[in-house]
Amino acid sequence: MSNCLLWFRKDLRLFDNPSLLKAAKYEKTFPIFIFDESLYEYNKIGSASLWWLENSLNKLKERLNNKLLILKGDSLDLITKLISELEIEAVFWNRCYEPDRILKDKKIKNILINNNINVETSNATLLWEPWKIKNKSGNFYKVFTPFYKRGCLEAASPRLALDSPKNLTLDICEKSNFPYYQFKYFNKINHWSIKLKKYWTTGEEEAQNRLNYFLKEGAKNYSEGRNYPSKKIVSRLSPHLHWGEISPFQVWNKCKNEMSGNNKDTFLSELAWREFSYYLLFHFPKINSDNLKSNFNYFKWDDNAQNIELWQKGKTGYPIVDAGMRELWETGYMHNRSRMVTSSFLVKNLLSHWKHGEKWFWDCLVDADLASNSASWQWVAGTGTDAAPFFRIFNPITQAEKFDKNADYIRRFVPELAKLPNKYIFSPWTASDTILSDANIKLGKDYPKPVIDYQFSRNRALETFKNLRKNSI
Repeated sequence: MSNCLLWFRKDLRLFDNPSLLKAAKYEKTFPIFIFDESLYEYNKIGSASLWWLENSLNKLKERLNNKLLILKGDSLDLITKLISELEIEAVFWNRCYEPDRILKDKKIKNILINNNINVETSNATLLWEPWKIKNKSGNFYKVFTPFYKRGCLEAASPRLALDSPKNLTLDICEKSNFPYYQFKYFNKINHWSIKLKKYWTTGEEEAQNRLNYFLKEGAKNYSEGRNYPSKKIVSRLSPHLHWGEISPFQVWNKCKNEMSGNNKDTFLSELAWREFSYYLLFHFPKINSDNLKSNFNYFKWDDNAQNIELWQKGKTGYPIVDAGMRELWETGYMHNRSRMVTSSFLVKNLLSHWKHGEKWFWDCLVDADLASNSASWQWVAGTGTDAAPFFRIFNPITQAEKFDKNADYIRRFVPELAKLPNKYIFSPWTASDTILSDANIKLGKDYPKPVIDYQFSRNRALETFKNLRKNSI
């Protein structure tokens, strides 16, 4: 066999890459990546995600001996041109599951097959294909627990990870008539590159290191410890998984073998939540834009622009909320407990539509993922298929007292409150003027007063939801 194209997408790795193994059987492999702005993910890519992608592609290119061709343009147009110029006989890629990608992939595959090109696609992204998991009546699940326990766990176990190819002959198209995608931030100072490189290292090697570190340090107390944002218990593998720098099959099997008890069960179920998000995206392609519970189309959102901006900047006056939002802006990441608290505050206390939060997270998160981000926001807002009910409202004060007992997380990201005693740091407005003065704090100047009264906002949210239910009957 002669020449083949290997199309990298969200599989930026060599280990456990089934399409790479298929390409290795050919005499020459031409690896490519296409930044296709006709696709939502690239057209609307967030700043933090773009930083990650660009750096990850650089790492992959190095591992491929600088043979990776990074292109910008329409996937179909560029692939057909390459096939003609390079006398390509086969094209390999790993499947993606976003609705626009599925449509475009089908179009590309049909055109190539009609032109006698061998096309093979593989699953390198999900443990279970979303169209294969069905309930007893043959329909898809709408609730996570039965999806996972009766659907996934009773289906075939995820396959084992595949080795990297031993022999791979790579080449690169040296023609000059292809528009190379120039990295937007390459060799340019910007707020994301300066900040994120302090907290993150991209690439396959780092993903492997992070998995091993988690299994050594965090996995032994994961079930309980994952709830505390100041502790280094969570894996922080999400951005690596999103861009495919590490395989979910490797993570699943390695953690299944090396973890035990509740820690293992809890972590595997978290991986399954990622699967469920893609499952929902596959069956509800408009999950990113439409309420899955259509009665919420008539919900009376407040959408106060000033309040939304204060939430984005971490200036709500609620320390645990502000700590989470500042962690996001500083590091491109937010602990899961903080994600639940901050998102509940936006949707329920500020009564802002979940799309405002979804868009902000999409732009700021290094692990921004269309499926997980959309499904998670609908879960918090109570608008999803298997969502927390709208009347479940996180109390930012008691959440902080329980999960940041010593205020380590708050003091790290809201340093202006560092000198406040623990008794008052979770609700600074309850401190006397003397206590505030001793801590060098003047509310409204050094730290904001609460953007809204918690009890008032809770009652307002419940009343709005009550009226929605009345009108829906």
